[in-house]
Amino acid sequence: MSKTIIANAHVISPGVDVENATVVIENGKIAKVSTRKAVSTKGAAKVIDAKGQYVMPGFIDVHTHGANTFDFCDADPKAIFEIAKGKLEEGVTTFLPTTLTVSHEELVAAAKNAKAYADAGMPYAKTPAIHLEGPFINVKCCGAQNPEFVRVPDIKEVKAIAKVYPVKLISYAVEAKGGAKFAKDCFKIGVVPSCGHTGAKFADLKPAYANGLRHMTHFCNQMTPLHHREIGMVGAGFLVEDLNTEVICDKIHLCPDMLNLIFTRRSLEHVQMITDSLRCSHCKDGYAFSMGGLEVKLEKGEARLVKGGNLAGSTLWMGNGLKNVHEITGIPLKDLVRTTSWNQAIELGWGDTLGKVEAGYAADLVVINKKTWKPVAVFVDGEKKI
Repeated sequence: MSKTIIANAHVISPGVDVENATVVIENGKIAKVSTRKAVSTKGAAKVIDAKGQYVMPGFIDVHTHGANTFDFCDADPKAIFEIAKGKLEEGVTTFLPTTLTVSHEELVAAAKNAKAYADAGMPYAKTPAIHLEGPFINVKCCGAQNPEFVRVPDIKEVKAIAKVYPVKLISYAVEAKGGAKFAKDCFKIGVVPSCGHTGAKFADLKPAYANGLRHMTHFCNQMTPLHHREIGMVGAGFLVEDLNTEVICDKIHLCPDMLNLIFTRRSLEHVQMITDSLRCSHCKDGYAFSMGGLEVKLEKGEARLVKGGNLAGSTLWMGNGLKNVHEITGIPLKDLVRTTSWNQAIELGWGDTLGKVEAGYAADLVVINKKTWKPVAVFVDGEKKI
């Protein structure tokens, strides 16, 4: 029986903020979280001193395209390995590699690469499924997605991709032809539908909502804004309590005041931090690349289309997003931390095993330096990967 002890830990978990704690890991799971200063280390293969740093649930990133100069839609099979390695360095223990709006053939190829990573034992962060961002979006709300590949919702295409590797989340425009029925069709095959890259009016959302849609892709970005005569999708995100809203907390995609508004006015049970990170994550300013056939350049930490200047995604690390919101709002970390992992786990059906530092949960953990907010150790199923 493998046993690891993390001592002198400042445990931050949903509803929990405990200093001088000890986390006992056995066979890949958390066996005990003790608040006693002295805990027996008998039988432990490893004893790790957290030195008073934060020990949190490993981050779950449901929307991320790439890192380390690689994108999930790259033909190169090693791309998913390098992305997973980069996400692990960020403290992400589970993520949904996210596609672009590209051809069907490219989406199938990405799914095959995800399967190859799974078949290799997922040596870095876990990738249990993928997120299709598009191709069923509104051509007028593409952002940095390529309008040449936009098409109408087609559940047969989703099934074909999911046959290669599981699809867990799909972002699409609810106002598209057949958009409401598409939400129902997604649920039938175990896929969470999400409204994103959309020009929908509030009335357009209602039929899809009636069919179970409860997710919004990168809230406020590339969706209809709030207006006093048409509340749009931003208004819907504030009005409809149980919409699970993704938020990019880099202070670029959303200004600090909007982050403050979201996190202090919405139920934290239905907010999910994401990175929406691109291949330029972990890269220096000046790095230029192609995204779905569109040219992008990283300047001052912002990835923007060379033509038009639209934001293309982020270089954000989840821990920095958590830091940003904590400093902006003053909300206690024990309340905010659910937005980095447990909320995602609940929606995707993993809420009983992921997202908490609690006995019985998978020992997917990140140790965060309190000064730099960088991960100093990362555990996946109890194994210290970093």
